[in-house]
Amino acid sequence: MRSIRPLLAGVGLVGALTLTTACGLSENRSSGEPETVSSPAAGPGTAAPPSTAAVPSPTAEQPATAAPSPSPARSGDSRRSGTADPKWRAGGWKDWDRGTWRRDSDDFVNPVIDDLWKPDRMVTAEPPDRTVEPDTDPVVEDGSDPEPAAVEARPERTPYRQHAATSGKVFFDAPEGTMVCSATVVKDPTNPGRSNLVWTAGHCVHAGAKGGWYRNIAFVPAYNSGGLPARELAAAAPEDVAPYGTFWADWVATSDRWIATGDPADGTGAPYDYAVLHVKPEDGTASLEETVGSALDVDFAAPEAHRVASLGIRGYPAAAPYDGALMHSCTDRPGRFAFDTAAPVMWRMGCTMTGGSSGGGWVTDRAGTPVLVSNTSIGPADPVWLAGPRLGKDAERVYTSVSAKYAAQP
Repeated sequence: MRSIRPLLAGVGLVGALTLTTACGLSENRSSGEPETVSSPAAGPGTAAPPSTAAVPSPTAEQPATAAPSPSPARSGDSRRSGTADPKWRAGGWKDWDRGTWRRDSDDFVNPVIDDLWKPDRMVTAEPPDRTVEPDTDPVVEDGSDPEPAAVEARPERTPYRQHAATSGKVFFDAPEGTMVCSATVVKDPTNPGRSNLVWTAGHCVHAGAKGGWYRNIAFVPAYNSGGLPARELAAAAPEDVAPYGTFWADWVATSDRWIATGDPADGTGAPYDYAVLHVKPEDGTASLEETVGSALDVDFAAPEAHRVASLGIRGYPAAAPYDGALMHSCTDRPGRFAFDTAAPVMWRMGCTMTGGSSGGGWVTDRAGTPVLVSNTSIGPADPVWLAGPRLGKDAERVYTSVSAKYAAQP
C-alpha cells in the first residue's frame, strides 16, 4: 500500500498512497500512550460557499491526554519572525543535514519568501511516495471491514471558487524535492468569521520519526479554479492558478505520535496523521476565511463508521492516471480499517484518487452544513480505496492549540 501523503487535496485523496499506521483494532480502542500536541513556532477545503459535495460522517475517537502548550518563538531567529535571512532566501533551506534538521514541536520555522511559489514551480511539485507492502495485512477481527469496491473519482465542478473554495493544495519543499498535498479551510473557534486555519495530513508537514519539519509550506485555496489543463498551468496567469493568492504557514501543529513514530515508507503512525496550519497571506491582510468566503467546522466526535451513511472526499490526485491539475471527489459509505492491533481504527472508503490527494478533507453533511471529520492519509498501490484517521480528543488538542495561539489576533 502506498500513502497518499503529499499529493492529496480537498475531499478525497489517492495516488501515491503511503500507509501510515492504522491505530487501533476497535473504533474505540486506544494505544494507551499519552498523545501530545506538536506545535512548532512561527516559520514552515472541502466544500466552499453554498455548493459542496456532501461527505458522510466519520467517527471521532482516541484517548484524551494532556498536551503541552505551544512553545514561543525563540528570540533572535529571523526565520521565526517571517523575515528570511539572506542565507535562507538564497536557498539555505535546502540544507537537509539529518543532524541539524529541525524536528521537535517548537523547532518549526517557515519565513515567507516572496514569489517563491510561482505557477511553474507549483506545476512541478510531486507527491512524496510512501509504500506499505501487501505483507502488512489489515486486522480483520474486530478491526477492519471488508475491502470496499473502488469508487471512481469524478472531476469537481468549476469554477472551484464557487463550488469548492475551501479545498486547495499545500505546497512544500522536502529532501526529495518540491512536494504537494491537499488541504481544507476550517473554522477557528477563537476567531469566528476570520479563520486562518487549514487542516491537512501530518506527513504533509513533517517527515516523522526519521526527519523533521518540511520547509516553505504554503496553501493555495481553490488551486486552478477554472480547471485549466496541466499543459497550460506553467505559463498561466498567477490569478488563474492561485485565484485567492498564496497563504504561508506561520505556525503548524501535528500529533507528537506522528513525529515520534510516523514513517512515510511503511505507514507507521497513520492513525495520528493529521495537522493544522495557521496561515497568513503573502499579500494583503484579509483572513483566509474572509478571502474564500467560507470555512468548515471540524467534528471530533463523529459516530462510528456503521452509523454514517456517506462521506465526501476532495483532493488533487497527481499520480497516474491523474496529473494534479484538477480537483476530484469521491462519495461512499465509510468502513473501518486497522492493521495495527495497538492503534485506533481508521476510516476507509472506496476511491480511485492517487498521490497528491493526501491531506484532503473527509466531509459529511450535518443538517445541510458540511463538517470535516477526517483527512486522507494512506491507500494501496492499486488505487481502490483511501483511509484516514478517526479524529478524537487528541486531534482536537492539536486543533485548539493552534487556535489558542492566535486568539484575539488578526
